[in-house]
Amino acid sequence: MDDKEVGKYWDKNAENWTKLARLGYDRCRNLINTPAFFKMLPDVSGLRGLDIGCGEGYNTRKAAKRGAIMTAIDISETFIKYAKESEELEPLGINYQIANAVDLPFPDDHFHFIIATMSLMDIADHKKALSEVFRALKPNGFFQFSIVHPISTGIWEWVRDENDNIRSSDGTLQPRKIGFVIKDYFKRVEGEIEEWIFSAAPKEMTEKMEKFRIPRFNHTLSEWLNLLISIGFTLEEFCEPYASDEILKEYPEECASRIAPFFLIIRCRKKN
Repeated sequence: MDDKEVGKYWDKNAENWTKLARLGYDRCRNLINTPAFFKMLPDVSGLRGLDIGCGEGYNTRKAAKRGAIMTAIDISETFIKYAKESEELEPLGINYQIANAVDLPFPDDHFHFIIATMSLMDIADHKKALSEVFRALKPNGFFQFSIVHPISTGIWEWVRDENDNIRSSDGTLQPRKIGFVIKDYFKRVEGEIEEWIFSAAPKEMTEKMEKFRIPRFNHTLSEWLNLLISIGFTLEEFCEPYASDEILKEYPEECASRIAPFFLIIRCRKKN
């Protein structure tokens, strides 16, 4: 499977993804991943930045509101359409483009920083994409990205205590999750289709929706880190975000994020 084929899947996902995310049902993004990502992000005020795999522009807008001069790309025409509509409603000076991460339409040494939030693990040729990031960064520019944590990209299942239920934010009782079983961490997966939809969304809303169909590409933690080093990046900071105590008071079902790591945030730099 190549990136153009992957792009077709994402363009088909984009309509429902945007609708549900904008209604607040991408809880892991809103409550866990994005807050940690922007807490870790250095000062970007006045800097020229690029967002790779921007989707409908949620995190691009956050970077722009921090004073960055943002360009954003996605392979999905539908995502870019919705992102541009948001820019028209609330102008932030963001330049949105349909483009492929493995062939960035920008000159060498162009951006002060590049971000990619939850997109790189869905790119078929992630090596080429990371090389393109390095090429497009200015010397001493930084690259910060989040991905599904490698430990969570393989086959896994929850261990639950059937005698201990917790009430989720939608009012339903669910057995408490107490453990996380990992299987086939080292198994190579190149484009296997995974189907799911945001579990926080009401079933009466999603039962008639087509589930997201997402091509999976598994890479171990060491593969990610060694690839960054081999391309020439200097590793700088890491984060494995999880729900805070305050979030758990309102959304107790997010306690699962404190059992196993869902996400990994990495910042690296193109040294002079």
